[in-house]
Amino acid sequence: MTPELSKLQQGKHHDPFSVLGVHALDKKEGAIVRSFLPQAEVAELKGIGKMSRIPDSDFFEYQLSAKEAKSLDKHYTLKWQQKGSEEWHESISAYSFEPQIGEMDIYLFAEGKHHHAYQFMGAHIQTIDGVSGCQFALWCPNVKRISVVGDFNGWDGRRHPMRSRGSSGLWELFIPGLVENDVYKYEICTQHDEILKKTDPYAQSMALRPDTTSHISSAKAFNWEDQDWIEQREVFDWQHKPISIYELHAGSWRRDEDGYFLNWRDIASQLIPYIKKLAYTHIELLPIAEHPLDQSWGYQVTGFFAPTARFGTPEDFRYFVNECHKANIGVILDWVPAHFPKDAFALAKFNGDALYEHADPRKGEHQDWGTLIFNYGRNEVRNFLITNAVYWIEEFHLDGLRVDAVASMLYLDYSREAGEWLPNEFGGRENLEAIEFLKQMNTTVHGLHPGVLTMAEESTAWPMVSRPVELGGLGFSIKWNMGWMNDNLSYMETDPVHRKYHHNQLTFSQIYSYSENFILPLSHDEVVHGKRSLVSKMPGDDWQKLANLRLLYAWQYIHPGKKLLFMGGEFAQWIEWNDNAELDWALTSVEQHHGISQLITDLNKLYQSEAALHYWDFSHDGFEWIDCNDSDQSALSLIRKSNDPQESIICLLNFTPVPRTNYRIGVPAADTYHELLNTDSAFYTGSNCGNDNPIVVEPTPWTGYQQSISVTLPPLSALFLKGDFSH
Repeated sequence: MTPELSKLQQGKHHDPFSVLGVHALDKKEGAIVRSFLPQAEVAELKGIGKMSRIPDSDFFEYQLSAKEAKSLDKHYTLKWQQKGSEEWHESISAYSFEPQIGEMDIYLFAEGKHHHAYQFMGAHIQTIDGVSGCQFALWCPNVKRISVVGDFNGWDGRRHPMRSRGSSGLWELFIPGLVENDVYKYEICTQHDEILKKTDPYAQSMALRPDTTSHISSAKAFNWEDQDWIEQREVFDWQHKPISIYELHAGSWRRDEDGYFLNWRDIASQLIPYIKKLAYTHIELLPIAEHPLDQSWGYQVTGFFAPTARFGTPEDFRYFVNECHKANIGVILDWVPAHFPKDAFALAKFNGDALYEHADPRKGEHQDWGTLIFNYGRNEVRNFLITNAVYWIEEFHLDGLRVDAVASMLYLDYSREAGEWLPNEFGGRENLEAIEFLKQMNTTVHGLHPGVLTMAEESTAWPMVSRPVELGGLGFSIKWNMGWMNDNLSYMETDPVHRKYHHNQLTFSQIYSYSENFILPLSHDEVVHGKRSLVSKMPGDDWQKLANLRLLYAWQYIHPGKKLLFMGGEFAQWIEWNDNAELDWALTSVEQHHGISQLITDLNKLYQSEAALHYWDFSHDGFEWIDCNDSDQSALSLIRKSNDPQESIICLLNFTPVPRTNYRIGVPAADTYHELLNTDSAFYTGSNCGNDNPIVVEPTPWTGYQQSISVTLPPLSALFLKGDFSH
């Protein structure tokens, strides 16, 4: 047996096509067909004749005459009898096919600029020269051999070694006869002769945990019915339109009667009417890419292109998004490019060494989370993430990506002590490669899909996060306003008797509110790990807790910025979020909790119907203090404005449990004012303290206005007033 055959039999040959398949004979007519069949007792070249076993090996060959060579099918069929069995098998040879990845694809991928690499990387059902099977493609440089293994070849890495595409680090192989849902992994022989079995980084379907196999996904086209939605999204003036988001964890929103996960189709049938009733414009899903640990909530991803099998197939998820769009509900996905887990079956040390991650743990590991950091400076890694973002948008019609943990990407010293991090080439703490990745990702997404939103969870004062790349920004559409969230939750948790000493926590956000395009998040992070649910954070007895919560929600809708609330908050769930059980739905039949839901519904409807509450969400043109200095009474009064002065909304907030009668504020000229919404209304199980309509405007100058009104401020409440104009 030649050294080449020996290397192939040992599973260490990088170029199986140089040995297997049809090869011309030196200085002779005809050709030789060679196959490696370790499972075979005897073998035949179908329609030609019996193949000879090369002594002391599992190689079989057949020397073709010139006439036989001309008559041999380009994609010839091998037949073999299984060892220890009378059973015969046959298959078209995988080593009769030409390379399928084009040179331009290889070039763009190596440059980190192939936005649609997901279309050829991974496993794809294809028909080549009339032969149906699966085309596999993988990036894994600096290894001796890679094979596709699965049930179809007894998980024997010697049977389907892949073709190396040279210095690109790409490997490919077309295997005839494979079909949708066949399972597979890649077997990798490293430079150190270590044998690894890895799931496909680009797999579009994976098994349900704890199984870690990749699945060949469907080649069937989904029948999308959301073209009107997609066309409207392209011209969506999101900066001046209302966006209110219901954030949910699909695994614990609802469960079936046995306590198990719902399928996406069942979620659609239950969630969509619920969202329509609450009048949210969008839902935001915690990460749904495949992950092995339920308790990670999806933030430790092992299958970046695979919707988790917990809730069904990729087609089930497409159905869910399609139904949301038909109901005029947008769908945003929590996306995790900041890190990945150390699970040996996935990306960690993919080729035996650091490949997707930095080799130096000072740049390549999050100590807090026990996860690895992507090497954003490597073109192929950057391409992996950018094509992943494009994939979710194109394949599942998603309307936005909320990018997790952006701060951890921007700073090399994020959550690190001195000596635990490496400065950049200029000696600074900024992660220059991550910054360029984020800019490229945002530019690509917005360039390919106008109207799709990218949202940064970024908790520092990094400048211009939500400003265009061409102006020096990171290019995100929107940034989470973590400062507003922290200040206001801290304020609301304070006993009202002490709130006057913390009044600046309510007003401070106006100093920076228009430096970014902000969303105001009351998210999942605020109701876990001992932080308590939103209503449980509130001080006072149960009545005051619920009143405080109503006031907090009203303040969120009054304050400039888009809105987000995590599930359970809409009916004031008392207990913290438990990812292992559904929400406490029994509370929705309790009057006080139903009142909270009704308030959320009315706030959403008011936010959408009144331009003053949303048109200038990102500009100081939409906001004006009437009186922000009444700290002694813990009261605020302000105006939200649109382009039309007659659309202005007067907002008053009382952060104490004391009703304020004859409370005077200056107002713009109008005939009268009337209440649009009062959070203390009996509709919301408040004390029903308020004002009779209309509220008469008096010619009494006050706080800089030539006229004013005198109103009653209910306890722990907010009022929305609108002027009546007859002149």
